[in-house]
Amino acid sequence: MPHLTVHALETDLAGRESALIEALTDAVVAVYGEWARDIAVVHLIGLPVSRWGIGGKPAQAPAPSVTFGIREAAFDRPDAEQIAARLVSGVTDAVVAVFGEGVRAGVTVELVGTPAGRTGVGGVLTAD
Repeated sequence: MPHLTVHALETDLAGRESALIEALTDAVVAVYGEWARDIAVVHLIGLPVSRWGIGGKPAQAPAPSVTFGIREAAFDRPDAEQIAARLVSGVTDAVVAVFGEGVRAGVTVELVGTPAGRTGVGGVLTAD
């Protein structure tokens, strides 16, 4: 199941939560298909301005960053490069649709692969 965790300044995120969740879910569906809508998980983490640093000092208007958890097997597919490019592009476009074009150049999307058998739900290790 795709998991997206977004870090953004709390002041930038406030009031945009529903729109961002919807846009990110739509980006996942655009790549994987409608079946993924019900299993896409989005976590939004708002940080106070003083808790985001770049270059050893508080950041000035950082763009949101997204960590996208995906099954590691997706990177072994013949079309892995295209899927990764579509995910990064779609997620970036979703963030820009909510926060504005001014953040595009700084939006970071990190695709993180989870090996099979390395996830648990309800206290039980899952096979995928």
